[in-house]
Amino acid sequence: MIVVAATNRPDILDAALLRPGRFDRQVYVTLPDIRGREQILTVHMRKIPVGQDVSVNVIARGTPGMSGADLANLCNEAALMAARRNARVVEMVDFERAKDKILMGAERKSVVMPEEERRNTAYHESGHALIGWLLPKCDPVHKVTIIPRGRALGVTVSLPENDRFSYDKEYLLNQIAMLFGGRIAEEVFMHQMTTGASNDFERATSLARDMVMKYGMSEAMGPMVYAENEGEVFLGRSVTKTTNISEETMRRVDAEVRRIIDDQYALARRLIEENQEKMHAMARALLEWETIEQEQISDIMEGRPPRPPSGGTTPAPLPGGGNAGDGGSAAAPNADAAPKAA
Repeated sequence: MIVVAATNRPDILDAALLRPGRFDRQVYVTLPDIRGREQILTVHMRKIPVGQDVSVNVIARGTPGMSGADLANLCNEAALMAARRNARVVEMVDFERAKDKILMGAERKSVVMPEEERRNTAYHESGHALIGWLLPKCDPVHKVTIIPRGRALGVTVSLPENDRFSYDKEYLLNQIAMLFGGRIAEEVFMHQMTTGASNDFERATSLARDMVMKYGMSEAMGPMVYAENEGEVFLGRSVTKTTNISEETMRRVDAEVRRIIDDQYALARRLIEENQEKMHAMARALLEWETIEQEQISDIMEGRPPRPPSGGTTPAPLPGGGNAGDGGSAAAPNADAAPKAA
């Protein structure tokens, strides 16, 4: 008899379970790479009629980090998308819409947003997208939308070009700067602060703290781990927590985290202030089309008028000649441009 068990938490298993003769063979099942995703998609696509324009390789390249279950769900959602439009086969557009639903959440087109809030969301997401486009180590910006999805009023999606297995210091710093792009855009162009940036700040602070306390990426604190006692409580583990870090060391850690955040905030603000015309153009495109993709973002960043989406129209100019950032009273994932459940 062969007994097989599975767990996502091997760290809490009793040593008696893992001794020789029991569960002494461990097989690590990691997320599939691009070849694995392509083969998994091929298996699931056998169950549905697919169109000639469907490229398994393109879908596999656009789904990094997805598990086998995620890819099966993607095929099912694409089939549902095709069924809703009474199509006989599942086409590439159905897979794109299904991927958007999985990555960004289901659209809530019934939500009626005030015009000022739409503008604020458009500039917020444009700030994320511009920083993500300009900084070298950020993942390429795939799509930006101000259509409410899930609990978010807008979403900026970045997808890596290749599968990632580790992250370097510059990549993490660029991610922090990109997270601050939304709030800075609100301050510069809308002259206000909203609760939409709360999740941005939470993620940026967590990244900066991990860089200092876990990854040894701070010259001031050196290659040392300061977070060994921060594991989560699980299955009867002690609720109490002791610390071996002095108050003076914690003050130095806090100061270093503050420095990293301030440096990246200043970098993001400088880039946004230097590219105000591109910010206006991107916000204008979002207000007109609600969703822009990599092609439109590329046009805007290269100083060209953005090409319209399929069946789209030319974006209408913003009131007041497009200088939304001048008046401040003109009447908007990443998925954090909305107030979270308060």
